[in-house]
Amino acid sequence: MQEAPARSVRTFNVQKYNMYDGPGVRSMAFFKGCPLRCKWCSNPESQHRGFEIMLKRDACVSCGACAAACPVGVHRMVDGAHVVDRGVSCIGCGACEKACLYGAVQVMGEDRSIDELVAFFDEDADFYRMSGGGITLSGGEALSQPQGAKSLLAASRERGYHTAVETCGYLPTETLLGIAPYVDLFLYDIKLMDPVRHKYWSGVNNELILENVRTLLEQGYNVRVRMPLLRGVNDSEADIKAVIEFFSPYRYQKNFDGVDLLPYHKLGVGKYAQLDLAYEIEDDPSLSDADLDRVAGWIKGADFAVNLVRH
Repeated sequence: MQEAPARSVRTFNVQKYNMYDGPGVRSMAFFKGCPLRCKWCSNPESQHRGFEIMLKRDACVSCGACAAACPVGVHRMVDGAHVVDRGVSCIGCGACEKACLYGAVQVMGEDRSIDELVAFFDEDADFYRMSGGGITLSGGEALSQPQGAKSLLAASRERGYHTAVETCGYLPTETLLGIAPYVDLFLYDIKLMDPVRHKYWSGVNNELILENVRTLLEQGYNVRVRMPLLRGVNDSEADIKAVIEFFSPYRYQKNFDGVDLLPYHKLGVGKYAQLDLAYEIEDDPSLSDADLDRVAGWIKGADFAVNLVRH
């Protein structure tokens, strides 16, 4: 029996006027939930599928309003101080956020209907047509909600929008291929080729990820490789040559759309404390302009199209 189309997805953000994640001007929906745990993740609020509380402690005055409003006890007052009990599941009602007069509390996660998201995309349809843009699903990992992603992509396709999906590729191949016909471009993350180091830095082995990208390319789906770059993690000549070797059989195929390099940035570091999480990267693994030129040069030298993406 065919599974019924999903009517909603859980997101943590939507965005307009994006110029980085696919061609032209794009609108984006960021899905909540991801099977990876990359140590440099700039959206830690995206990792868990459930609702979560982000607390800006420098704005909190421990007035207790959120604790009084919360129906399940996520917020508590302990010795006059506000504490978020991470052992209690947030139900996403938003009562605490509404009760806070200081903007210290934010509920991460919102269930949005497919119709609501399509209406959001429709607002900028003229920009897509003028720029060759469209819509991009990101996350977290959009394909961790496969039925919702498929429904949203299909509805967007019906409107004639170019569709892109940013993915880590860590999902069953059968599920991926069920969604692929609705995707005009996969923005496919390749972090490391070495499986042991990949698991250390991202929490999972890369065997399935590599098999899935190979399958997409061999079956004719459009793929652009995206490589987050961190100094001392994946920027060595050996690391880059391993990527070049893997993708060399596909570099002249029409459906291979080149390589995006995404330099490490610190834009998400402050979110970890708001979620009571530790940020595990202690040093600064940013690459200098000379470092980035060096890496780009290796890839260009192998006759790959390369684009440096700066957020």
